[in-house]
Amino acid sequence: MAPTFIVMLGPPGAGKGTQAKQLAQRMNLVHVSTGDLFRDNLKNETELGVLAQQYMNKGELVPDDVTVRMVEERLSRPDCEEGAVLDGFPRTPAQAEALDDLLAEMGSAVKVVPYIKVPDDVLVERLSGRWMSPSGRVYHEKYNPPKVKWIDDIDGSQLYQREDDKPETVRHRIEVYNEQTSPLIAYYRDKGLLVEIDGTQSIELVTEDLTKAVEEA
Repeated sequence: MAPTFIVMLGPPGAGKGTQAKQLAQRMNLVHVSTGDLFRDNLKNETELGVLAQQYMNKGELVPDDVTVRMVEERLSRPDCEEGAVLDGFPRTPAQAEALDDLLAEMGSAVKVVPYIKVPDDVLVERLSGRWMSPSGRVYHEKYNPPKVKWIDDIDGSQLYQREDDKPETVRHRIEVYNEQTSPLIAYYRDKGLLVEIDGTQSIELVTEDLTKAVEEA
């Protein structure tokens, strides 16, 4: 049987990373996060990591072919024989085409593309409500508030909000995501692979919907 490859899409704050991990576990597949892939290559100073670092040092975007080669190397490992859940790649139609070519060489193809949809205002509320403690504990103004506002429950330290969690920054991140990803969503919709999942439900219900969508595909 051909391996199963799933591409997960969803804006920042949609819970895509969490759901990709859960889905991979349920389906007995490997969770391949491009964020982790980059960190591993940079940390281990692989040939591709060194190449990527040269672009990053100049403040430039890492070219598609470098990212594609990292993904290709990862998918060629024995643990991906059954397939993988891809999280964070592809980001553009060009990367999606490169992935199609890569999987075709492996005798496979993308089976389904779940897109976790969450309205922008809900994303802003989710992301801009995050409060951090110096020790790394995460609170949320609405979903996980501390007992005393802005104070860590455990050690009493002052909580703070990260710059990229401030509402105006969050709105900008979502706008950039929507602009960059809408052609990719159209690409997979045209191929009949896109399945929209309501990301405003509880984590458990989203996982259920995702699993059902993948099993039906």
